[in-house]
Amino acid sequence: MLETENYWKHKINELAKLKKDSNNEDVKRWEKEVLEPWNEKTNNNEEYSTTSDIDVKTSYSKSDIQTNKDKSMPGEFPFTRGPYPNMYRGKKWTMRMFSGFGTPEDTNNRLKYLIKNGQTGLSIAFDMPTLYGYDADNDRSKGEVGKCGCNISSLKDMEILLKDIPLNQVSTSMTINAPASILTAMYASVASKNNIPLNELRGTVQTDILKEYIAQKEWAYPPKDHMRIVRDMMEYCTKEMPKWNYVSISGYHIREAGSNAAQELAFTLANGFTYLELGQKAGLKTEEFAPRLSFFFNCTMNFFEEIAKFRAARRIWATVLREKYGVEKGPALALRFHTQTSGASLTWQQPMNNIVRTAIEALAGVLGGTQSLHTNSFDEAWALPTEQAVKVALRTQQIIAEETGVIQSADPLGGSYYLEHLTNELEEKAYRYFEKIDSLGGVISAIEKGYLQKEIAETAYQSQLAIEKEKEVVVGVNKYTEEEEDKIEILKVDDEAQKIQVNRLKQLKKDRDNNKVKEALDNLRKAYENNDKNCMYETIKAVQAYATLQEIVDVGRDVFGEWKEPQIF
Repeated sequence: MLETENYWKHKINELAKLKKDSNNEDVKRWEKEVLEPWNEKTNNNEEYSTTSDIDVKTSYSKSDIQTNKDKSMPGEFPFTRGPYPNMYRGKKWTMRMFSGFGTPEDTNNRLKYLIKNGQTGLSIAFDMPTLYGYDADNDRSKGEVGKCGCNISSLKDMEILLKDIPLNQVSTSMTINAPASILTAMYASVASKNNIPLNELRGTVQTDILKEYIAQKEWAYPPKDHMRIVRDMMEYCTKEMPKWNYVSISGYHIREAGSNAAQELAFTLANGFTYLELGQKAGLKTEEFAPRLSFFFNCTMNFFEEIAKFRAARRIWATVLREKYGVEKGPALALRFHTQTSGASLTWQQPMNNIVRTAIEALAGVLGGTQSLHTNSFDEAWALPTEQAVKVALRTQQIIAEETGVIQSADPLGGSYYLEHLTNELEEKAYRYFEKIDSLGGVISAIEKGYLQKEIAETAYQSQLAIEKEKEVVVGVNKYTEEEEDKIEILKVDDEAQKIQVNRLKQLKKDRDNNKVKEALDNLRKAYENNDKNCMYETIKAVQAYATLQEIVDVGRDVFGEWKEPQIF
C-alpha cells in the first residue's frame, strides 16, 4: 500500500494532462459550416447534460478521446471493457429476482416459483423489523412484519425459508446489513444441519454498513463498532466460507437516496477502499480476501451514462488497487458487480410504462458488463410484485439474453466516442470526490461530519425541482398524463403473517433450552467486549442455540450503544 498523501491529487492531474482541445480543424469546420446553419434554420439552441452535469455535445469524434491511454481489451487490466475476455459468450449473467414477503413459507414458495421459471440465482429481501434487528413480537414491528420482505426472527425461520433448496447448488444473495453477521450465521447453520460443507456455499451477503449511514439509514450501532463486526466476518468467511462474498459494496441505495451517477460511483468505490483497508489492517492478505468484495450498482434511465459508470468503476478499482494498494495481478483487480434496475425511476402513474423503463435499464446493465442482474417489476411503485409482474421482469432479462444478440460480442459499445468520453469524465469526477473525502479524514469521518449525506440530499432536491419545473420529463408524471390511471392488481400481504411469526416465536422460546441461550449470549457479550476476539464464532453458537435475532442484536446494543447521525442542514 502506497502511503501517498496526495495520491488522489496526482490522479486528477494525470487525467487533466490527457485532455486536449477536442475542437480540431475538422470539428471546427463541421460546427461552422454544417451544425450552426442547421441550428439557426431549425431554431435549435437546446443544451443537454447528464445526471452528473456532464455537458453533452451534439456529436463526438476521435478527437474527444485521442489522448485516452486505455487501450485494453476485455479481460485485461484495467478491465474497462469487462472482467472476462469473452464475457457473455462464455456464461450469461446470473438472473436474480429480489424476492421476499410475508412468512418464511411465503418466500420459500416464491423462490421455488422463480427457480421453476428459469431464475439462476436466489436474492432474498427481508422486512423492516429484520433489517433493523427486531423480532416479530416487538412493539416496533407491529404492522411491518412481512410487508416489505420476509420476516426472519430466528434460525427456525431460516430453516423454513430455505427448505428443500439445495444450498450447495445455488448461489444466494441476501440483502441485509446491520444484522448481516447473524443472517450469515443462520445461513451457514442451515447448511451444516443439511450436511453441506461451508466451503461449498456460494453467494453474497450485503454487509455494507457504510452505505446505511450514507443513504439507507438502517443501522444498529455506531459506525466503528459495526466495522469491527464486518472485520470479524471477513476473517471468518476467508477461513471457513472461501466462496462466499461477505461484503457487497452497494451504490444502489446511494442512488435511490437521490445521488447522481458520479456520486454513486465515487461514494461506492470509496466505501470499497475502506473495506479493503479494514481487511488489510486485520492482517488478511489482499490477494486472498479482496476477490470476495463484490459491488452492487443501480442502473437508471440515462442510458449511456450508466454504461460509462460501470466501465469507469472497473477501471478505477483496478488502477487504484495496483497503484495505491500494491496488488500487482490476480482476480482482486477485476471488479465484479450485481446490478438492479432503478426503483426510484418506477412510477405509480401508468405503471405499465415501467416495463419499458426496466427493459432499457436492464439492457444498459448488460452492455455495461454486469455479472448478475435484478429487474424490477412494473407494479413495485405500488407494492411488492405479484407473480405475474415478477415473471414479466424475469422474462425481460431472458429476452435480452436470448433474442437481441447483444451478448455475442464482449463490450459491443467499446470505442464509441461518446461512451469513451463519458467514461473518462466520470472517472475524473470520482477522483475529485476521493480527494475531498480523504481531506475530511476518510469515509467514516466524512459520514460523522455529514458530508456524504448532504451531497446526496442536495442532488436529490435539485433533481426533484427539475421534475417539478418540467426541465426533466417523466412520461406519465409531468408529460403525457392521463386523468384516470391504469388499474392493476397488487400483492397484499395479510396481517396473518405477523400472527404466525409471533406465535412461532412463543413456541420457540418455550421449546428451546433457555439456559443454553443465556450462556451463548453471555459468551457473545464477552466476545463483543474483547476487540481482539472474533465474534462470529460466538454468533454462530448463539444462533444454533435458537437465540432470536433481537436477543443477539440487543447484546450489541447494550455493549456498543446506539448512534444518531449529524444534522446536515
